[in-house]
Amino acid sequence: MNFEYLKTTFSLLAVCSIMSCGDDTIDTADNGEDGGGEIGFTGLSYEIVDTGVLDFYDNDAIITASGVGDAFYGQDATYMGNQPSYTDNGDGTVTDNVTGLIWQQNMGDKMSYADAVAFVETFNLGGYSDWRIPTIKELYSLSNFTGRCFGDDAVDMFIDVDYFDQPIGDESIGEREIDGQTWSITEYVGRVMNGDEAVFGFNFVDGRLKSYPKYSPATGAPNTMYFRMVRGNTAYGENDFTDNGNGTITDHATGLMWQQADNGENYDWEHALAYAESLTLGGHSDWRMPNAKELQSIVDYTRSPQTTNSPAIAPLFTCTSILDYNGNPGQYGYYWSSSPLQDGPTPYTDAVYFCFGEAEGLMNGQLLDVHGAGAQRNDPKAGSTDNFPDTFGPQGDIRKVYNFIRCVRDTN
Repeated sequence: MNFEYLKTTFSLLAVCSIMSCGDDTIDTADNGEDGGGEIGFTGLSYEIVDTGVLDFYDNDAIITASGVGDAFYGQDATYMGNQPSYTDNGDGTVTDNVTGLIWQQNMGDKMSYADAVAFVETFNLGGYSDWRIPTIKELYSLSNFTGRCFGDDAVDMFIDVDYFDQPIGDESIGEREIDGQTWSITEYVGRVMNGDEAVFGFNFVDGRLKSYPKYSPATGAPNTMYFRMVRGNTAYGENDFTDNGNGTITDHATGLMWQQADNGENYDWEHALAYAESLTLGGHSDWRMPNAKELQSIVDYTRSPQTTNSPAIAPLFTCTSILDYNGNPGQYGYYWSSSPLQDGPTPYTDAVYFCFGEAEGLMNGQLLDVHGAGAQRNDPKAGSTDNFPDTFGPQGDIRKVYNFIRCVRDTN
């Protein structure tokens, strides 16, 4: 079967569907399989935009598309979601035709968090004055995973630069090119590093979602980052979960059904994909590994091990508790996504994961929550248990390689 052909066909069908639908009402009632009382619904307030990934990968290279039952089948490019679709309104704003959100096109200069909160109160653009700072879920909807960086250097942005500007860091003042982070309104409910207040942001230059300190630990001065204001669809990012009573949970806001509990096992990326493709649960056998944007949709940024003694996910879900890097209890793991993250001289070796526990790093011999529960980073797809876990990068990110998985399927 020619999967490249199928992907192209599905992409065209998705675009045609977007263009032809006038009321955005979608009937996603259950298809008759035994789903333990799953609820049908119409309309989606939290449409997930696809990552845009079209290439297929093994552990370290681009490959031709895998067939059903082959190694690496089920990765991001195997499945087509809502393809990104934007309209440049010609007035400094861009409409996302999938989410219904309207965005500021050009961000301007970096601001402190407090200054941005004050600024948006009187912000007027395109004839509208109802702008707001986006939540981290709204902001993440703009991300794609066709981007690439090379260490501290920018290569290809993780946002569609045909519609949006994306500044990079100013090396003339000591910044790195990848210092182009965009903050959201979402504050971390815990503390990072050595007790620092922090705010979640996404870096459209290097493809990571982290919680960045509000203030400089060295001087106490407010840190500054970019902000991209948004308006419209105030329900975006709000989940509507139902426990189906059969080991599955439906999110009526996104149209996705989730595995309620992970299976307690850790896998490298290849074997996590295989597990997802072989799963039968709740009368369904069409489970898959979620892409990065699907997985982020179930992060609960009001929860963390520090503040609620829980993972950053709704209490309806179950996460296996684990020991931290130092062997202490009370922590939760990383969860694989099917999406790649391209960085460095060997750009095809890593895939995206989300931290549902603390985003641990080892700095100066001290184990810290360096990026916050709910952060998105990346791990090598494969490696020997003799070599991992290890530490990597300026914050000493704990890399595990063997991570959990929570599977997903479409309800329609």
